[in-house]
Amino acid sequence: MPSFLCTRVDQNNNAPLMTKKKKKILHVMADLALEGQIGHHEYYLITHPSIINHQMAAAPVTVPRMKLGSQGLEISAQGLGCMGMSAAYGERKPEQDMVALLRHAVAAGVTFLDTSDIYGPHTNELLLGKALQGGVREKVQLATKFGITVTREISGNPAYVRAACEASLARLGVDCIDLYYQHRIDKNVPVEITMGEIKKLVQEGKVKYVGLSEASASTIRRAHAVHPITAVQLEWSLWSRDVEEDIIPTCRELGIGIVAYSPLGRGFLSTGPKLMDTVRDDDFRKNLPRFQPENLKKNAAIFERVSEMAARKGCTSSQLALAWVHHRGTDVCPIPGTTKVENLNQNVRAMSVQLMVEEMAELESYAAMDAVQGDRYHSTFLNTWKDSETPPLSSWKAT
Repeated sequence: MPSFLCTRVDQNNNAPLMTKKKKKILHVMADLALEGQIGHHEYYLITHPSIINHQMAAAPVTVPRMKLGSQGLEISAQGLGCMGMSAAYGERKPEQDMVALLRHAVAAGVTFLDTSDIYGPHTNELLLGKALQGGVREKVQLATKFGITVTREISGNPAYVRAACEASLARLGVDCIDLYYQHRIDKNVPVEITMGEIKKLVQEGKVKYVGLSEASASTIRRAHAVHPITAVQLEWSLWSRDVEEDIIPTCRELGIGIVAYSPLGRGFLSTGPKLMDTVRDDDFRKNLPRFQPENLKKNAAIFERVSEMAARKGCTSSQLALAWVHHRGTDVCPIPGTTKVENLNQNVRAMSVQLMVEEMAELESYAAMDAVQGDRYHSTFLNTWKDSETPPLSSWKAT
């Protein structure tokens, strides 16, 4: 591996630092990989800072492919959550750097990209639209979402669904969305009505596959009866495990794929409580119950134990937490987000971490379903799957 690609190390997370010179080299190599002049394997060998931890195996990781759900969608077994590139975690990142990061991800084999019309709002989809130019679109599986308006209201009204889809297509610069999620469930509109409009969009060729996000088991069943659901996106990690009781079994019964967002606990499983020492005041984690000082102090023990096991296994706590999600089933795709090339590379290497049954059980003993202190969201923020039941279809009167 060329020494100029892996020199100094960030002492906070053991990740190699990324200089301007390295960024330029990665941009060139990503373009060559996207043009087909070098393969994913060669790209990885040239650009990957494999010495993240001297105990990690030096062999490069090839990102495997997987079938998501039972409707035919094939994706990379690890995706990329794009929200943080434009929203939620402090100031928006430089567009040029984020386009380069997206192209680096695709060149490295991470081709399942996740966005939403509310991220920004709208700027994240516009960013992806720029990154997808120059032949990149054909190499990716693109997922976006609707359902949260710019005024933070939830809507599943058919007219809104159609307008949102048309607007996303325009911002992304594509003719068809590979996977279109209902981001949050409108409690005032029967889910059958919302799904009926999405079904029309599928028939018109504007959407290939349909998904739900933050939906209860009963809502999933009702939606699936109208049109096959390919994937359900939910927060699933060692930090958030309550979905295991009902939603995960329901998805598996129906042949629905599982997309795990925030698999690193919004950074907690990477950095621990000290994460909050450096985040900006406009970072939305500042207001989440789970990240308040009294809860962080109680949750610190989880991070400490995960870090101890990671040290024993010769990987980072991030990689161990991601490996746990990967090991939960071949129907699960985590979509960790990042704004740094070095962190993306580190996340990819999590797929080389092997966990025995006993190690999985040990990790789960550290983070039992009732062990984490503090809710994921404020009750006034956005409804989650716990509050996603919709009226019966018989009650619907079109307006």
